[in-house]
Amino acid sequence: MKTPIPIDVSAGLVFRDGRLLITQRHSDAHLGGLWEFPGGKREPHESFEQCLVRELFEELGIEVTVGTVIEDLTHSYPEKVVRLKFFHCRWLAHEPRTLGCPAFQWIKANEINNFQFPAADARLLAVLANSPDLWL
Repeated sequence: MKTPIPIDVSAGLVFRDGRLLITQRHSDAHLGGLWEFPGGKREPHESFEQCLVRELFEELGIEVTVGTVIEDLTHSYPEKVVRLKFFHCRWLAHEPRTLGCPAFQWIKANEINNFQFPAADARLLAVLANSPDLWL
């Protein structure tokens, strides 16, 4: 069986005042109802950073500064393979709105285990749990 071409996804770890922004997936989407770090699929003409700026504006109406890559991984689901790049971001402007997601939350580090995330995020969740400096 042929290995599928990975789908490039850019996601933001958007921090503000010691809290991290997470969004909920639409119930009818792949992995519906789970929580995730906002972002989306990269278009062929975009860099991962350009994709993230576009996706965060489309999905939440916010503007951010995209910083360094915190995690870069490839994860295989039964139906697809995704390559995820998670970037440290600083919120710049506009309050988030549910433009492309059903819900969002600003969470503290000790609240992250109260939310269910996709399996692909497991390694990143461990990094977040063991990196208090990211939350400052």
